[in-house]
Amino acid sequence: MRLKIAEVPGDGIGPEVVNQAKKAVDAVCARFGHEVEYRFAKAGACAIDEYGSAYPEETHKICMESDAVLYGAVGDPRYDNDPTAKVRPEQGLLAMRKQLGLYANLRPVETFPSLVHKSPLKEELVDGADFLCIRELTGGMYFGEKGRLDGGDTAYDTNIYHRFEIERILKLAFEYAMRRRKHLTVVDKANVLESSRLWRQVAQEMEPQYPEVRTDYMYVDNASMQLIRCPKFFDVIVTENTFGDILTDEASVISGSMGLLASASIGEHTGVFEPIHGSYPQAAGKNIANPLATILSAAMMFEYAFGLMEEGRAIREAVAASIEAKYVTEDLAGEGVPARSTSEVGDWVADYIRNA
Repeated sequence: MRLKIAEVPGDGIGPEVVNQAKKAVDAVCARFGHEVEYRFAKAGACAIDEYGSAYPEETHKICMESDAVLYGAVGDPRYDNDPTAKVRPEQGLLAMRKQLGLYANLRPVETFPSLVHKSPLKEELVDGADFLCIRELTGGMYFGEKGRLDGGDTAYDTNIYHRFEIERILKLAFEYAMRRRKHLTVVDKANVLESSRLWRQVAQEMEPQYPEVRTDYMYVDNASMQLIRCPKFFDVIVTENTFGDILTDEASVISGSMGLLASASIGEHTGVFEPIHGSYPQAAGKNIANPLATILSAAMMFEYAFGLMEEGRAIREAVAASIEAKYVTEDLAGEGVPARSTSEVGDWVADYIRNA
């Protein structure tokens, strides 16, 4: 099979971790007899520097012509404390999602037995936790009308959702629940927000179509507490854009490191596969960042973009083996466990895939 992959490393540690994911991709393709073609493109601060746009048309064209996008991270300190900036790196990711019609972000959260001690939560709470967060990506407050009034002293952001946006993300959530443990939790704030009341109404209307799925509803403030109190309660969580952004970052600490969590953004056109962590500019160029989340994103790419489940499993097994062997970067190292570099971990995982 010939795989056409858009390589969009972005900013900060993005290029370093994407390079390690490519090692895993190349190793899998060599082992299973696939051909891979990468096409490089820019997004984020590096794209602003060259094109004046965080998601230039040239990048969009390459993404549309590819089978999948392997993405790094965007963000640059130059923009972090400049609220007046007209163009920001993060706009590149939002534009990519919108223009590619990627309305669903899938973030699996699972624990590794040898790392449960790294979680800030008690081991008995997190050991065995395994759930999937599905976040709506192209609606809500991030894309609603926004502006300033009263000479800039009053600001507003509009959280708007249409029925079709809610129906398509809920359909996806019910279907994934059917593939897993048949339990779906719909997270909203229906006691306060009208948009959330529409979410709950649509979910209740769709619920009878999936009688095998146990569906429950949870306010977002309660959900944020239950993720910490009893993460093993959850199977599939579905929610709107802003809530999903916050909850998935909260959930990321359950595994012990944000450097372990992958994601897939899917929808109408080319899917984007990326780690959930940011650009971590303080570590850029130091060869210390954890590449495993990006490597696991490559596993999701094989599974969701190409339907190559065995290839994805090969990457997951290699990542699990590296953690079990304690061949990890500094965020997972500790007493008696030496910290390996980003590239060393990438090489180890690729070698494991080739020699398994």
